[in-house]
Amino acid sequence: MAGGNFLHRVISYFVNEVVVNGLANSPAFQRFAVRTSKNMEEISKKAIQTQKELAEQLKDLPKKMESFKNQQ
Repeated sequence: MAGGNFLHRVISYFVNEVVVNGLANSPAFQRFAVRTSKNMEEISKKAIQTQKELAEQLKDLPKKMESFKNQQ
């Protein structure tokens, strides 16, 4: 069991030092991260706007239903 724990620490060190530091210092990855972050912000803003629009439509739903009933 103790050998597995040591191996896990060696692999974690390798991942942290090589992969994470390599990506952090990569201009291409930094551009990707910035683009992804901006896209996620835009998607979040659109989701909030859509949620507000749907809430407004749901507010009017009882009036529309009543109007529809009266027309029939």
